[in-house]
Amino acid sequence: MSSLDLLHISLADQCLYGFARGQLRVRVAVSTAVNGGGERNGSGCTPRGLHQVRAKIGAGLPQGAVLRGRRWTGETWTPTLHAQYPGRDWILSRILWLSGCEPGINRNGSVDTFRRYIYLHGTPDCEPLGVPLSHGCVRLRNADLLHLFDRVPVHCPVRIEEAACPQWADAPLN
Repeated sequence: MSSLDLLHISLADQCLYGFARGQLRVRVAVSTAVNGGGERNGSGCTPRGLHQVRAKIGAGLPQGAVLRGRRWTGETWTPTLHAQYPGRDWILSRILWLSGCEPGINRNGSVDTFRRYIYLHGTPDCEPLGVPLSHGCVRLRNADLLHLFDRVPVHCPVRIEEAACPQWADAPLN
């Protein structure tokens, strides 16, 4: 399994595309912000532009591990636990914490992606993907995140764009 050297997230497609040496290797459905794209702190939007994976959190935890404040609570998500905490913004399994690379756009001041705690993270299997529903983060299926986590190095570039990516939507995975 090769490492990925670029992640591209399309807000229009609600899809993450992973590349290694220019070849499409991964295509998975995601859920980005219900409020759309935007960079301001407190907006509840998914920040656009060029980012990097600043930190990887959760290596070795079980699939479905519940994370709060970037720490494992000791819980593992179940439908019963879900019913106990309706409306909870579940952060599960792993975290790929993003940092903006463009000062004034998604880095520093009131637009700082890292200080906004924007992650790629797992979500319960009962939550829909392919539609914007998050509070700003990028949600993935736990199994997809686990597959991605070991292939994405720290500092891997992550481009988040509004545009659809029709050239990759049906492209074969290499």
